[in-house]
Amino acid sequence: MILKNQEDGIKREKLGGSGKGHALAFPIAIPDQDGAFTMTTRLELEPGASVGYHLHADNEEVYFIMSGEGLYTEENETQHVKAGDIMLCRMGCSHGIENSGKDTLVVGAAIAKRG
Repeated sequence: MILKNQEDGIKREKLGGSGKGHALAFPIAIPDQDGAFTMTTRLELEPGASVGYHLHADNEEVYFIMSGEGLYTEENETQHVKAGDIMLCRMGCSHGIENSGKDTLVVGAAIAKRG
């Protein structure tokens, strides 16, 4: 299945509920509910912008860093991340990410439900 994203991004603020700055989001609709994935998007975070620290109570999320660099926090542990890194936040865990670089941080994200 090929899922095409929108040509124009949607300006979003306070991502994760408490994020800083704004980002462009490029959500991709998943046409069925038969699989594990419920949402996927590409985010473009400006320098200093963030997805606020938030809980994944009943699903999991994976981030793919496509370009740029940032600080990724999961379960209150923060690490530097860059293009090519992949982070997986399991159900019941909390995470967030901040663009700590000088360029746009581009993150692919997908949320999946658990069994």
